[in-house]
Amino acid sequence: MGTVVDVLRNCKRMRSKNWIREQRRIRIRRRLGKITQCFCSGEQLRVDEMVPSSESLATKDYSENGYSSHVGEIRQKPDTGNIEEAESSLRETGGLNYEEARALLGRYEYQKGNIEAALHVFEGIDIAAVIPKMKLALAKKERHRLRFTKGFFPTDVNTCFYLKTKSLQDLGRYREAAKSCKVILDIVESSLPEGLPENFGVDCKLQETLNKAVELLPELWKLADSPQEAILSYRQALLHHWNLDVETTAKIQKEFAIFLLYSGSEAIPPNLRSQMDSSFVPRNNIEEAILLLMILLRKVSLKRIDWDPSIMDHLSYALSVSGELRPLANQVEELLPGIMDRKEIYLTLALCYYGNSEDLVALNLLRKLMGNREDTKSVLASLMASKICTENSKYAEEGISFACKAIESLSGRCDPMVGVANCLLGISLLSHSRSVLADAEKVKRQSEALQALESAGKMTRMRDPNIVYHLSLENAEQRKLDAALYYAKRLLKLEGGSNLKGWILLARILSAKKRLGNGIKENCCELKLNSKLLRLIKASDLGRSIRRAMETCDRTLELETWHDLACVYISLSQWHDAEICLSKSKAIGHYSASRWHVTGLLYQAKGLRKEALRAFWHALDVEATHVPSLVSMAVVLRQLGGRSSAVVRRCFLTEALRLDRMNASAWYNLGLIYKDEGEREGDASALEAAECFEAAIVLEETAPVEPFRLKVDFIIIFIILKKCIKNKEVM
Repeated sequence: MGTVVDVLRNCKRMRSKNWIREQRRIRIRRRLGKITQCFCSGEQLRVDEMVPSSESLATKDYSENGYSSHVGEIRQKPDTGNIEEAESSLRETGGLNYEEARALLGRYEYQKGNIEAALHVFEGIDIAAVIPKMKLALAKKERHRLRFTKGFFPTDVNTCFYLKTKSLQDLGRYREAAKSCKVILDIVESSLPEGLPENFGVDCKLQETLNKAVELLPELWKLADSPQEAILSYRQALLHHWNLDVETTAKIQKEFAIFLLYSGSEAIPPNLRSQMDSSFVPRNNIEEAILLLMILLRKVSLKRIDWDPSIMDHLSYALSVSGELRPLANQVEELLPGIMDRKEIYLTLALCYYGNSEDLVALNLLRKLMGNREDTKSVLASLMASKICTENSKYAEEGISFACKAIESLSGRCDPMVGVANCLLGISLLSHSRSVLADAEKVKRQSEALQALESAGKMTRMRDPNIVYHLSLENAEQRKLDAALYYAKRLLKLEGGSNLKGWILLARILSAKKRLGNGIKENCCELKLNSKLLRLIKASDLGRSIRRAMETCDRTLELETWHDLACVYISLSQWHDAEICLSKSKAIGHYSASRWHVTGLLYQAKGLRKEALRAFWHALDVEATHVPSLVSMAVVLRQLGGRSSAVVRRCFLTEALRLDRMNASAWYNLGLIYKDEGEREGDASALEAAECFEAAIVLEETAPVEPFRLKVDFIIIFIILKKCIKNKEVM
């Protein structure tokens, strides 16, 4: 009895399940019929049917299969063009196959906002079965240039792939979305290897879908954190003939260039086998980005696309990083008038020429810009012109004028640029003070310069390393060593000790304060060469190290290094070695004031005073403002004797002090002249002699091991020598 009851119950359950399946099939047929009628009639869906509904066919199908259907955001009204396309398709083909039906249903659900339900419908399409049909239809269309009239119609299914991609993107499944989007492009690319014909998209929406997919794929790979795939998809978009319009192509080129510049991922060089052997193939990200941006500029010049200022911004960055500023200037000069603003053109060109070490050309451009009435108060132009002038003492006075103009333009504003302008004013005043003849004017300029630098420091709250550096340097040169030390330590703190220039300045200040031990501890660069080092130089392996170091430095640095070595040999009375060093420097540059001066010192050390005097004269013939030669001339003339030579010696020494007021040797030798006069004429000269000796003592006590303004690069040789000594374990 029990068995019969169980059988009846099972039969009842089976009938119930069959009834549910039948009802479900009826609903599917009704819904599909409704959708088909809607598409065939060309009518838009009613607004109430656009609202996401839990009663939709795909949602029910999705739920009954064990999934949850969380409704996504409500989409806009369906595209009328898509409906008209479906209407045309259905009228021509007379019916729908399974894939087309699911494609239409999925699009319907996507347009209603049922993202997950639409995705479920799209995933029900057999991709392996669809792809061969699409390839065949595309190849046939391309071969016969016909409309899709019979057989399989790929537009709906192609759109379905795109909507599936968008659904996956909306759900945050970026890698899957990218793979789905790539299917669309791969199908078309394999079907039409020569690219799409120009009239391909006249009679169907396939072209529109392709345009969207080509733009979307790189973005999806970027969202999926796959930079290499993004780069490959950009190249695929640009190298294959997708029949894109000019604006879309330009947009992709710009986005690709930006990605190459700032993504931080090094791209594999493109494989352009189809190109001619003479064609340029970029070797890295920067070159490829520059190529793309220059193509965009060419399109702007040909008026194919509208002007986009960001193109020039990105190109400026790319060429600056690669050190190619002259080509950037050429690109700017080739632009048609009216594309870029006149002021921006002059500023960009000035920056390019200045970065290319053509300072005078850059300065003339800025003068021309500020000569215009509208741009007389251009802050950037004034600051840049002042910056250029600070690097050439001939234009120091003009640099002061430019800096003052910038400060005037910025008056009343709380702007960091005011601090920069004051800093440039201070540097210009210092540069100008070195060429001033009157001592009173020189002191005044130096005082004004220090005040300007202090004002710049206050305005920037001591956070600008360049301003702090010049504050430390100027205080050191004026022998205000405590203030100089404070600023030097602050500079190191600001830069985190990452700048060699700051360490060297600190070491020189410490050596001037006679804290040489601390200076060596801070930076070993300031150690003088000693006899052990000179003995090691003769060793072959160390000599090779020095020669290798010489090869890496410029000719001026090499010249000065040989001169310093010669001076060390002279102090050790090793005349032959000193002569070898001088012969080496002569081979590098014959007309050198420093070389003639060291030659004179060699003759002087040998006791050949007249030959030394001639050598010092030659040095002054080469460079009339060579201070060491002026002082040495006075010393040799005193050694030669003669009452009339005192006047000549005084002229040499006063000229040396006009050029360098901090020269202790010049003050000392001037004191000797006053001392000799005091023995003959009385107390007045003796008092002046005492003041000169006092100044010489103070300056000597506060003198650094190396001049404060000595080029940092000059120390590199000593660092190498120090390391060589350490490796030899001799010190």
